[in-house]
Amino acid sequence: MKMSRQLRNSWMVIVLIIGTSLYSVEAEPHRILLDNDADTDDFFALLYLLKLNRSEFRLEGITISTNAWTDAGHAVNQIYDILYMMDRDDIPVGIGGEGGIMENGTIQPNVGGYLPIIEQGMTTYGGCRYRQAIPVGLGGRLDIDTNYGLRKELLPWGSRRYVPLQQLTAQRVMIDTISAGPTNVILTGAHTNFAIFLMNNPHLKRNVEHIYVMGGGVRSENPTGCCPENGTSSCQPRQCGDRGNLFTDYNSNPYAEFNIFGDPFAAYQVLHSGIPVTLVPLDATNTIQITEEFFKAFEERQGTYEAEYCFRSLKMARDTWFDDQFYTSYFMWDSFTSGVAVSIMRNSHKNNGENEFAEMEYMNITVVTSNEPYGISDGSNPFFDGRKIPKFNLTKGGVHSGHVQTDLRDPFCFVEDGKGKCKDGYTMEVTGLDAVHVLVATKAKPNKDVSSKLDREFYISFLDVLNNLEHTGRFNLMTEFPYYREVYYKPDFRNKKGKPVVFDMDMSAGDFLALFYLLKVPVEVLDIKAILVTPTGWANAATIDIVYDLLHMMGRDDIPVGLGDVFAMNQSDVVFPPVGDCKYAKAIPHGSGGFLDSDTLYGLARELPRSPRRYTAENSVKFGAPRDTDNPELRQPFALEIWNSTLKTLDHGSKITILTNGPLTSLAKIITQTRTASLIENVYVLGGHINRSHLDKGNVFTIASNKYAEFNMFLDPFAAKTVFESGLNITLVPLSIQRKVGRFLKTLERLKLTRKTPEVRFVKRLLSRLQALQRTHKRYHHMGTFLGEILGAILMAEKHHNLKPETEEMAIKVIAEGLESRDGQILIDKKRGNKVKILKNVDHKAYYDLFANRLGDEKQSAVLGSYDEQKKMWRTPSNRT
Repeated sequence: MKMSRQLRNSWMVIVLIIGTSLYSVEAEPHRILLDNDADTDDFFALLYLLKLNRSEFRLEGITISTNAWTDAGHAVNQIYDILYMMDRDDIPVGIGGEGGIMENGTIQPNVGGYLPIIEQGMTTYGGCRYRQAIPVGLGGRLDIDTNYGLRKELLPWGSRRYVPLQQLTAQRVMIDTISAGPTNVILTGAHTNFAIFLMNNPHLKRNVEHIYVMGGGVRSENPTGCCPENGTSSCQPRQCGDRGNLFTDYNSNPYAEFNIFGDPFAAYQVLHSGIPVTLVPLDATNTIQITEEFFKAFEERQGTYEAEYCFRSLKMARDTWFDDQFYTSYFMWDSFTSGVAVSIMRNSHKNNGENEFAEMEYMNITVVTSNEPYGISDGSNPFFDGRKIPKFNLTKGGVHSGHVQTDLRDPFCFVEDGKGKCKDGYTMEVTGLDAVHVLVATKAKPNKDVSSKLDREFYISFLDVLNNLEHTGRFNLMTEFPYYREVYYKPDFRNKKGKPVVFDMDMSAGDFLALFYLLKVPVEVLDIKAILVTPTGWANAATIDIVYDLLHMMGRDDIPVGLGDVFAMNQSDVVFPPVGDCKYAKAIPHGSGGFLDSDTLYGLARELPRSPRRYTAENSVKFGAPRDTDNPELRQPFALEIWNSTLKTLDHGSKITILTNGPLTSLAKIITQTRTASLIENVYVLGGHINRSHLDKGNVFTIASNKYAEFNMFLDPFAAKTVFESGLNITLVPLSIQRKVGRFLKTLERLKLTRKTPEVRFVKRLLSRLQALQRTHKRYHHMGTFLGEILGAILMAEKHHNLKPETEEMAIKVIAEGLESRDGQILIDKKRGNKVKILKNVDHKAYYDLFANRLGDEKQSAVLGSYDEQKKMWRTPSNRT
């Protein structure tokens, strides 16, 4: 039977419409949300995703996990820098948030994810139950925050940066991204952010197509820490054969992997969400090491800025690796996961997770969140302990009701003459009601080209994608500007000799105000010999880069900067010192008004010019490293080294005056580990509180049980006790007098009347921001504390007849007993105390005048006013500047 032409044409139209519709559906790109912890392998995954064909895959949002390997302020700015380099400022980035979880389990909007769910209350400060497994300094958060120093050396700065109260939160980006349409979620860090999203937004689960997780170990056997086959009997295996990879904690928990251990309860919520999950655990990633052959191939293929950045990061990780087993210990964790995820998406029309890069198998698993026996109450489990109704209505006697690992050396976890028994964070195969059917990657697929030296298929894809010229990075820092050059400013002060001074700072906002002031005091009055950075206070160690930038702005690249210990006294682990407790550091908020703002100088750090000096992980055998890196001369010196080298520059008979503006960790170490206390003339200690009545409270507002301590003393009470018992000539600038002069309005009004030097302009911006934040949001109620931190510098520097200081000698002692409710408090004790001078009062008008006049003095003023000014210099030939 023949169709009429009209009918035949009608059918053709219908077929075309249907075909076009089907094609349109197929052509829609896979929408992706990446939740990551900004570790080195995380931005390998990020860059891999950014380089993919955007008609097939589109990265719609990035959120950052803030309770693992990086600190929020440093992490978010590094992600912004990478996106700027890649010309992807269109991608929203979310981090943190100030919401909390109420005692009854109600989850407020914008919980920041700074703490695991089990520890999350109504604030952003708290303990480090799981995070203490991650090293804080070298080889840990310091190196990741700075990407070994390469972040500042190579990444350009765009217009996006963290700004207080303007930064998108992690929950906001998740909600907006997933609300906009079907989304694939890739998790390469702890699961806190996404678990909170699922718990608070169950109606949006339908828009999550699939969850891809890097983490856990199901049947894995750790290949690291094993004795060689021909090894001697003296070799003791470490984590060899363990399911997990907690190299800092395998004696108590050999089952967990870092990402899942970061928040086991959150991982449980994700796994049990009812959304399809693909797990890429250690089972698979242990089969795709960074082999020597891959490393060499990568070294030869750095055809794009992003490939270069990744390779140089990988090389620095190798060169600073703690032993000679890098090629059998470092794996393609997150980048491999991103490859498996997009390959499964590409083959979504096929069954069983077919993909190019990994062999897959369905398994029934769960995440262990507590240890048997269940239903006990031993003080380890806040979900149940002391509650009639468990938090989140969890089941009494259920899988969440057992002992929860409290710390690295939890006695519950240890078994005599055996491996630890704690399983928190273990992705365990189970049967029964708690089992979830999960698609699991079990092994990396071999290269189809059997003749290739690169024996894994993903090796080829990773190198091809990163070196693809499509969607490549525009520039790095050095190529963004046609006349980029590194300039060091070192003034000639040989004939000007003032009182030698060392400034010990914890890098709070007030410390930077004090540093500006000290740099403006004539060098013939105060000669700043060195700066010691003590990262046990209000900022993380990587914030040392802001110190370098401020010195560069002021033309003082000659001043050496030493990095102090990252732990307060008695807080580092006795078995593995790179990790430790946060008994005192937990008092600092992670979010607004705390580390997030200090680490970015309240969003203003990037207005300072970029110094050629920076923290770098470069190191040498001479200083205890396992090997020399390429540029060991760039190594970051420690505080004690800078102290000892500074003493060698003193004239015969000279002594040093020290101003401490933070915890006394570094000074206590000088006293206890060197025999140089006799070379200290005076010490000005800013901090401490002497309460005259029960109404006269301290300022440790985050520890309700401790009413009378001041932060600098509380953050390292044993160091404070050591210093005050040392017999040094100490002048204490206590909290009471700081409060008297900590007035934003008066300081800003006085600065308006002085010359507008670059440093005045910057200080006004910083003070105005602190004042505005204090007025706007309750998280910033304590901003006046930082304004008072200038006083120690002024007292030490100025002629006393102007300031009219009133002091009183008292015998005092610092409480350091290991009790949170008492540590850091100062008592007047005439019999057993140590005599110090206490500053009681100053002329307030003189104080404000001295500060403003010094900053407005055109002598010793900034040589480079801002980053904008520096950029203009880099766009101009050197013979025209």
